[in-house]
Amino acid sequence: MALYNNRIVVKVGTSTLTNDAGKSDLRATDRLVCTLADIHNMGYEVILVSSGAIAVGRNKLNMQNRPDVGTMRMKQAAAAVGQCSLMYLYDKFFGDYDKTVAQILLNAEDIEQEEKKENLTNTFDALLEMDVIPVVNENDSVSYTEIESEDRLFGDNDMLSSVVAVLCRAKRLVILSDIDGFYDSDPRLHPNAKLIGQIDVIDESVYSLAGGAGSRRGTGGMRTKLQAAQLATSNGIDTIVTNGKRPEALYDLVKGGKIGTLFTGKI
Repeated sequence: MALYNNRIVVKVGTSTLTNDAGKSDLRATDRLVCTLADIHNMGYEVILVSSGAIAVGRNKLNMQNRPDVGTMRMKQAAAAVGQCSLMYLYDKFFGDYDKTVAQILLNAEDIEQEEKKENLTNTFDALLEMDVIPVVNENDSVSYTEIESEDRLFGDNDMLSSVVAVLCRAKRLVILSDIDGFYDSDPRLHPNAKLIGQIDVIDESVYSLAGGAGSRRGTGGMRTKLQAAQLATSNGIDTIVTNGKRPEALYDLVKGGKIGTLFTGKI
């Protein structure tokens, strides 16, 4: 099925939405929302896949010092509270730029069952037709398998964003990270690491360059981003990994410029 050239999925992680203290980074959120609203004004259909619910919820509930903070029921409680806070922020900030948002919470079974998947696609299409910006997250408050698994299906929503891009037939998927893109080694450990501008084939040699888990506030490392890129590119979707602290770079992207690392889509 043909892709929509003006449809773009943007995934933002916990490390972009929170500061070093684990609290909401309001300035970073506003800059991201302003950029996405601007791109929307340029005629693009925008879908935002957002992490951060558990981190924001933990902070709101002052759970950092609780001995059971890592238990399943506490993570799910934090997710339930954090979802409200995240959507409040998105509704407020997008509203400041005269944009309407909608929340979509997904579980793995929503993707796996054909009838649910078709209904989900129809919902996305209807929202986008009405100029609404869908905000997507995994339903962590009930999806315990994703929280507790060491090999998460959605991996801090990296894979979820790829699945959404495929469902919505978006031409581009942008994964905002806490570094500038994909390097030949970890730039936080190796100062001479070089950014790779474009990758056409994701094979074992590329995976061997990926590190482990991501930042301490998020769970998605570069390996999950490679897995997400592999799914998206196999469906013809160009996938870009770039720094979430500089969302303004998205302007260059939609104007045909190069940012971060481009994984080219294969038709």
